[in-house]
Amino acid sequence: MTKRYPPVEPFNSGMLEVSDGHRIYWEEVGNCEGIPAIYLHGGPGGGCGPGSRRYFDPSAYRAVLFDQRGCGRSLPLVSEFNANLSSNTTDHLIADIEALREYLNIDKWVVVGGSWGVTLGLVYAQRYPNRVIAMVLGSITTGTRREIDWITRDMGRIFPREWERFCSLVPETEREGDLCAAYARLLADSDPEVSQRAALEWCRWEDTHVSLMPGWEPSPRYRDPQVSLIFSRLVTHYWSRGCFLTDGELMAGMHYLADIPAILIHGRWDISGPLDVALNLHRAWSKSELWILEEAGHGGMGFSEAMTAALDKFCG
Repeated sequence: MTKRYPPVEPFNSGMLEVSDGHRIYWEEVGNCEGIPAIYLHGGPGGGCGPGSRRYFDPSAYRAVLFDQRGCGRSLPLVSEFNANLSSNTTDHLIADIEALREYLNIDKWVVVGGSWGVTLGLVYAQRYPNRVIAMVLGSITTGTRREIDWITRDMGRIFPREWERFCSLVPETEREGDLCAAYARLLADSDPEVSQRAALEWCRWEDTHVSLMPGWEPSPRYRDPQVSLIFSRLVTHYWSRGCFLTDGELMAGMHYLADIPAILIHGRWDISGPLDVALNLHRAWSKSELWILEEAGHGGMGFSEAMTAALDKFCG
């Protein structure tokens, strides 16, 4: 399978002022005359790293990457005390994508996303199908309550001891309720010891539910207290609100994507996101291909190579 392309530096970058005092970091890599593409990172709150640039053939693509509100190099960060998350919703992120497209004078682009970036990309494509050339989506998610409950509660059947530790931080009276909302309150606590411990435990659980895939190692990014706080605050903010979507909204809107070709990539060992989510999306999308990676989980073991190969198919 195609290997990722060599490391590349941006040929253009900047900060775009959007609404409510937010400034979005963005960068472009590859060929300024190439096929436009937008990369949507995971999380919410994962941010973009230099590795994501390497999915794109630098001779063929004009790839745009950006850090979503509140994370990465965008400002203000949600790790700041009294950070206001009311202006950080799916609708705000969609508006930011459109603002970036218009700012960079791009008519249409290939939409690429991973994990949460898949959900965000699907929302964007359903609202602006005339702006999408094709889609490459890896680690398929659709933001449903069932998916959120699977990760935060039902998967306790697979990892019972780890799940008990995950829940132990939540007051006993709240453990049968919305764990995302309970954690969101802990993460917003004015006492940094409370918020940082909540971030540590949330990220420990995140690491646990991807740990069955071959070649797994704990993520080094969670060792950074600020990174773990940003990630956990944004994830719990979005998940406790159903990703700001009507439950089942994306599957109900698949007719908007009828003319858009797509490649969906999913790992057989993805316990965080069971394969049926990807399969159901594929079945509802006549112009999609589903690539199942037998040795991959929520990434890893050929995942990056598959994303690169899929993008190569759309720049022939």
